[in-house]
Amino acid sequence: MVDTANGDVVASGRAGHEVTGTGGARETDPRIWWQALGQAMSATGMGADVTALSIGGQQHGLVVLDSADEPLRPAMLWNDVRSAPQALELTEQWGAGAWAERIGIVPVASFTISKWLWLTQNEPEIAQSASRVLLPHDYMNFRLTGNAATDRGDASGTGWWSSATEGYSSEALDLVGLDPALLPEIVSPGDRAGVVTDQASEIIGVPAGTPVAGGTGDNMGAALGLGLQPGRPVVSLGTSGTIYAVSESRIVDPSGVVAGFATADRGFLPLAATLNCTLAVDRFAAWLGLDREQVADVTDVVVLPYLDGERTPNLPEAAGSVHGLRHTTRPEEILLAAYQGAAASLLEAMTAISTAGSGISPDAPLVLIGGGARGAVWQRVMAGLSQRALVVPDLDEPVAMGAAIQAASMLTGKSGSDIAEGWSTMRGPTVEPGEPRGEVLDRIKSIREKIT
Repeated sequence: MVDTANGDVVASGRAGHEVTGTGGARETDPRIWWQALGQAMSATGMGADVTALSIGGQQHGLVVLDSADEPLRPAMLWNDVRSAPQALELTEQWGAGAWAERIGIVPVASFTISKWLWLTQNEPEIAQSASRVLLPHDYMNFRLTGNAATDRGDASGTGWWSSATEGYSSEALDLVGLDPALLPEIVSPGDRAGVVTDQASEIIGVPAGTPVAGGTGDNMGAALGLGLQPGRPVVSLGTSGTIYAVSESRIVDPSGVVAGFATADRGFLPLAATLNCTLAVDRFAAWLGLDREQVADVTDVVVLPYLDGERTPNLPEAAGSVHGLRHTTRPEEILLAAYQGAAASLLEAMTAISTAGSGISPDAPLVLIGGGARGAVWQRVMAGLSQRALVVPDLDEPVAMGAAIQAASMLTGKSGSDIAEGWSTMRGPTVEPGEPRGEVLDRIKSIREKIT
């Protein structure tokens, strides 16, 4: 809950959700998100004071509803990698270069189009029964307003929305046998998805008729929340890792490493993601019986922390591995190597984004957000390996702040960047570049090349 006059957070609420699945599956019943919103809103005690709202939700998830608008199955989440064979099949149909040029992204297991093709091949009766095909934030918009609506930012991560034409691609939809009538309408930047219905009002406690903005994907929401300007790279250290920058021009990367997403306004958001970040490092800490901050000063060990497969580099079938162990190796050295392995993937991705023409300034500080951003070891490793200064915004929830800025923009007509600047959302401490560690990146790359 944000005061539109100054951006101060006046209340917040949280509620848990459940992720299930093994063997590459990651799923959640989307009704849990709706229940969680009601619980979180109730916890604020201020639902009746809301004048506008917006949803920032995880990208790429596949939600399929039946004719009664009930979920046909749990949502397949972005980090569900079962559709890796379908992603390869789709890429081979057109070729990576054609996908990048026509759509803006090259299919990988994370993207919605790969998941839909998996569904048609593995659960055809479910696919044939679908009356709506939505993203997570689209589903929440639908429950709030009764209108199935999405935005260009989140739609740009589906694989069937084209950044070249700014609309759904009939070619891509035909390729996977998806009727465009099942998809949500795309709300233009600044427009409404609808208003809170009477039924939704009873659940979440927000007045009926309250306008709901178009919403967006989580990374687009964070860019809004930070008021991100072109040339500044952002690294998000969460369960997964992402790195992105705002670009004024459309980005095309035939390699598929860089996804040419769109922002929630009218720009573009070249992004690369890793599947293994803070969760993988914390798993190593647990295995070793260490606190996550208990690391050595240096290490010769190399950890490739691909516990969930990996997206950057694109190795969906990979597993984690540890190299260079000796009798004298201490657990703290292995944990430091886990941090370095996760960070190396993100920095490799940043190089790819720069090469793709995103306009990242070579001396721009790295903006660090996400659950790991305030961790002392994460800061030390990122500053040392990147050789950039770090800015760590005080903002606790940049995605939620981005949603609030979008809602405020809809109400006031001001641009999101002007609102973010007025609210000083980028304010936070700076960390100076650390001691150069170029040999660490070389060692990690060498080991990976040998085993792949």
